[in-house]
Amino acid sequence: MKFLAIVVVLAGQFWETKAPADWSEAELNALLTDSPWAQMVQAPGTGSAPLPVQVMIASAGPIEKAEAEWARRHREKKPGAPEDVLDEEYHAWLQENRAASIVVAIGTPNKGDALSDDRETRTMQEQSVMIVGRKKYKMTGYFPPTAADRYLRIAFPRAVSAADKKVTFELYVPGAGIPYRSAEFSVKEMILGGKLEI
Repeated sequence: MKFLAIVVVLAGQFWETKAPADWSEAELNALLTDSPWAQMVQAPGTGSAPLPVQVMIASAGPIEKAEAEWARRHREKKPGAPEDVLDEEYHAWLQENRAASIVVAIGTPNKGDALSDDRETRTMQEQSVMIVGRKKYKMTGYFPPTAADRYLRIAFPRAVSAADKKVTFELYVPGAGIPYRSAEFSVKEMILGGKLEI
């Protein structure tokens, strides 16, 4: 049994061994919800309610590929759907700021309508932080959900290195019932081909 586990590990994960177009629907969904770069996060101190919130490191290469593949399949299923799942403004910003920023995408309930409440937005800006070691980093900006992009995208400084053990995002998610969520990611698990993907 140990031999089989070693063979599976040596074979690599599907995101390393297959092109995005060859990922099954289950694999694509797993990469976006349960992978080194994505997880479904419960509210603190709750069992099953309220519903978990999807948190992904959207600036990581595997997640970028998964989102692009999801968009391609979505357009095939629904001709006339928006040309790109991601907002053009966000795309342009990410290309300019990739070297200095990490972007976390959060699945928001009610299409992010709670972001129209100035108090909720202010609380999100004040209380959403990234923790690396003993240091806390405030968010540097955000992109609200749009008709074509269902995620709230929050930017943080690129202050994570391969030498760090973990990175934790303490998030205030407007409209999520219990808005506080904590997502912890292992840095070692996000290293792909010798490079930290984040």
